[in-house]
Amino acid sequence: MFRKDLIKLLQCNPLSLKDIALLLEMTPRDVEDDIRHLIKSLRHSEYHLHVTPAHCRKCGFTFHKEKLHKPGKCPICHESWIREPLLEIEKRN
Repeated sequence: MFRKDLIKLLQCNPLSLKDIALLLEMTPRDVEDDIRHLIKSLRHSEYHLHVTPAHCRKCGFTFHKEKLHKPGKCPICHESWIREPLLEIEKRN
């Protein structure tokens, strides 16, 4: 699969890194590398990557949008009940 195919996969279809890796039969680390490269490529296109950041389901702490993978523990309540970030490709306005 090419990185440009990720645009079609993620258009109007929010997925986590883990979900993408399962669909593409790749490791999440490889998918994350491809997504980071795709972000750079999208700067010069009509699309952009929208990241719904990871957040703690216990205390509600929201992580930075730059984190594309699921954090291990919440820095506030130290629980591991974290919802994964979701990635979606959207057209620019």
